[in-house]
Amino acid sequence: MAKNGESQPGWATAADVAARAGVSRSAVSRTFTPGASVSKATRERVQKAADELGYQVNRLARSVIQKQSTLVGVVVPGMNNEFVVQLLGPIVRHLARYSLAPLLMDVRDPVQMESSLRYLLQYRVAGVIFTSGSPPIELAREYLRLQVPVAMINRGASLENVDVVSSDNHLGGSLAARCLIATGARRLAYVNLPSGTYSGVSRAAGFSEAAALSGQAAISVELLQGKLSGYEGGAAIAEQLLDRPPEQRPEGVFCANDTLAFGFMDVARHTFGLRIPEDVVVVGFDDVPLAAAASFRLTTVRQDIEGLAREAVDRLAERMADPSVPARSQTLPVELVVRQTTLPPAPR
Repeated sequence: MAKNGESQPGWATAADVAARAGVSRSAVSRTFTPGASVSKATRERVQKAADELGYQVNRLARSVIQKQSTLVGVVVPGMNNEFVVQLLGPIVRHLARYSLAPLLMDVRDPVQMESSLRYLLQYRVAGVIFTSGSPPIELAREYLRLQVPVAMINRGASLENVDVVSSDNHLGGSLAARCLIATGARRLAYVNLPSGTYSGVSRAAGFSEAAALSGQAAISVELLQGKLSGYEGGAAIAEQLLDRPPEQRPEGVFCANDTLAFGFMDVARHTFGLRIPEDVVVVGFDDVPLAAAASFRLTTVRQDIEGLAREAVDRLAERMADPSVPARSQTLPVELVVRQTTLPPAPR
């Protein structure tokens, strides 16, 4: 039987805490509302009672009462992109700085796009973050039409009242080209994802321009768009590119992300018997943890994952507070991380 006016076993309520502490429910509410006025003695009694009962603020109920959601939709194009997976942790951490919680939405299936849109709206999300390679821009326009604040990471859209935070993808492509050329490679190839994302297209542009400006007349650039994404996509492109006479094979390959590079390298080594970097040099993009593993030691272009997440969340929070803020676009620097796939092996 419940005692002292407390409810039956289960989630402790504000009424339970008030009864245990001998205060009003409004005093409990003020105690757990940042900036609200409550005496030190009352705060200590309420906190002690809450700890004893295991009480947690019901933020969903509070959101309904205050008509202010604490949920933010985080839209991702599937979970097979290692960069996107690496990005989620910092996004969640920075949302927590604003007492916001993520509601993850996988929209890789175009058929489910409309239902995904409705799903997020049913939770009255306070805002939405679109990550790299996320779905068509029409989805963002629909959120804007419904006055839901939007921030984007590595997207090229220029929409009114939308903030965009991107890596310097053009520079990244340029760094990759210059790195490959410096090894002596003259037949170059760029491998992009099948979706042809804004990031991938920007990297291709930087890659091609750097090759053209290198002053090396003998340089050729082949741009390819795979039919598959991820490791399988890199493996399939390797089958296509390397099944040629040696004098027609690329000498330097730049992959739009590290996972593509991993698939390419494995097929180059184990199917065609090629040595990396002696027979072909390879550069990736992102610098995911596996890039530094002994099996790959991949030279790659590193994105500032922490910075992308922090800036996107900060911009979204600012827009949630003031929807009239003009749209802002921010570009974060990238850096080339040189490893063994573009270096000669160390002498024994």
